[in-house]
Amino acid sequence: MSLFKGPEPNKIDNWVCVMERNLEFEVEMAKNYLANQRIPSNILNKRDSAHSINVGEMSLIYLYVPKEFEKRARKALAEFQNEIDEDQNLE
Repeated sequence: MSLFKGPEPNKIDNWVCVMERNLEFEVEMAKNYLANQRIPSNILNKRDSAHSINVGEMSLIYLYVPKEFEKRARKALAEFQNEIDEDQNLE
């Protein structure tokens, strides 16, 4: 299995991609949020370290969770996004 083939999330046995972003801090924040919810996760970073690009296919960062946590993770990430949206609306 190759971890770096194309821009789509890779198929990794027993893991599901629940988020993909171009900005590393967004994925790190989501990973930390899931950790606070006791949901294990791992980051797969496809960013080309030879270039400082953070747009396009060469910069995608993926957040994976074990398959059995997918539903909980997607729900938690939706709640997390709602909290962010609410905070932005208050400004």
